[in-house]
This record gives sequence, structure tokens and C-alpha cells, in this order.
Amino acid sequence: MVVADLGCSSGPNTFLVLTQVMKIIAKQCRLLELQPPEMQFFLNDLPGNDFNNIFQSLDYFEESVKTEKGAICVPHFVAGLPGSFYKRLFPSQSVHFFHSSYSLMWISQVPEGLESNGEHVSPNKGNIYIGKASPPLVVKLYQAQFNRDFSLFLKLRFNELVPGGQMVLAFLGRKKKNIYNGELSSLWGLVSESLHSMVLEGIVEEKKLDSFNLPFYAPSMEEAKEVINAQGLFDIIHMQMFESNWDPYDDSDDDFVIDHVQSGANFAMCIRSVLEPIIGSHFGSSIVDELFSRFAMNVAKHLIKEKTKLPVLTLCLKKKE
Repeated sequence: MVVADLGCSSGPNTFLVLTQVMKIIAKQCRLLELQPPEMQFFLNDLPGNDFNNIFQSLDYFEESVKTEKGAICVPHFVAGLPGSFYKRLFPSQSVHFFHSSYSLMWISQVPEGLESNGEHVSPNKGNIYIGKASPPLVVKLYQAQFNRDFSLFLKLRFNELVPGGQMVLAFLGRKKKNIYNGELSSLWGLVSESLHSMVLEGIVEEKKLDSFNLPFYAPSMEEAKEVINAQGLFDIIHMQMFESNWDPYDDSDDDFVIDHVQSGANFAMCIRSVLEPIIGSHFGSSIVDELFSRFAMNVAKHLIKEKTKLPVLTLCLKKKE
């Protein structure tokens, strides 16, 4: 059985999918009194991912599997696979199960038409994503790029899956119908505010900010479903949206933030782990500490007014016969 995790990263959660899959396989084989199949796991991410860290953690992963109560006796092999999931990664009909978590909201590129140079001012001037001041053209460009990328992703995975193969995809999306007031628009708007304050103080060049846009799009559930149905390659087994608090240490369901300053700092640390390479590459690494210090304060102020949550779209898809 071949299983691939697309967008595996290299942190402590990298092996979580492998562990869960093996637990499920082991349980089903015990119930059916069958020998578990040999399993080949592929961990995929962009070539710049720290695969060395993953490989160095393999021994620890294997020991944790052995020492866990009710040992998981599933023969398995693990390999790294660098490359974009917007390209072919596997031979035809060779994968049984794809998993991807918190990755598909990253589109393959910044939409064409948002560029800024000496002769052309970006239509999204002052914003790094779809903001309240973004013109309709910016929304159309982002939506079109997401539709192209998600359609391509589905076509590629359809070719790579065995007949009846399945995928479980979870990625950040949008709950609110108004795209200008979407949850991720609020988040990236606070980053944009932080950068703009640094422009006013001469820390960041204005032209640098005007030429910066994120390769990111948070679709609604309806948008994702529309692309899937238009392709006609997969049956939708299950669709669900759940919400995650901005503060990764806050697992409460209420709408009250106990410590706005601490939650702001916690969320800033989380977003920094995602954005730091992109920010450093465009603006230079010297501004990173100051930027996320300001961002943490902006988040704290925002949480006083509203405990915003991140909508997460979860899809289970099965390849059509």
C-alpha cells in the first residue's frame, strides 16, 4: 500500500500521518484476522524543505512506534520526495492514498497582473493579499489562479491514484461569503498594517511593500466544491468545515480571550514560522524581528474586539472508476 503526504514540512507533526495510518491499518487487520500489508510512505514537500531533519528523526520515529502501547506491527518504508504537488510526482496508478494538511491554500505563484515595477503600479498597492481596499480585479486574479491550481492538482492526483484510491485534504478556507471580510483577509491585513507602519518610519521601502503579494488563496467550501464537480474526476465522500483559534495554545470553544497580549505573541510566533522565509527573501531578514513584534501587538488589539478563528476545509475524495 502506497501512501503520500503532500506538504509534509519537517517539524514534530511530520510523522503524525504515518502513525495514524498504521494504527488504522493494524486495527482493521486485527478485526479481519489478516496480515497487514507492506506500506510505502512518501513524504513530499518543496525542495527547500529540511528533508535532512526528517531523515535524522526517522530513528526516533521507529523507536516511538515500537514502544507505543499496543505496538503497531505494520511493515513500512519511508522515503522523502521533493517537488511541487502542482506537478506530477508519481507513476500512473501507483498511489492508494493521498493526504495533505494546511498546504493547498498556497497557490503555485502570485497571480499574474499583480506585479509592480518602475512603469506599472500594482492594482493591489499597499496590500499583501485581498484587502478591503483591493479592487475587484485583484479578487478575480486570485480566484482564477486558485481555480487553475486546484483543477491541476485534482487532474494530477487522479492520474497517480489507483482505481478507487482516496484523498483527505485539509486547508485554510473562508467561512464568510464576503471575500473582502474573510478571516484570512483580516489576518493578512494585520501583517500588511505592520509593514505599512514600518514604511511610514522609513524602515521598509514603500516600493518593496507595493510589490509584495502572497501566493495564497482561502476559498469558500462552495468554491472548492465547484472546482471538484467541474473536473468530474472524484466523488465527494465527506466535506466539513471546522474552526481553529488563532492562538495555537487556546483550545477553548468560547468567544473570550483571557490574555490578549499572550495570545497575540503566540499567534505571531505561529505565523512567523510560516512567513519568515518569504518575508526575509523579499524585504531582507533584518526586519523580521521588528515586523513580528508589531504584528503581535496588532493581533492583541484585534483580539480585544473579536476572537477571530481560522476556518479549515476538510475534504475526503474518492477517485471515480
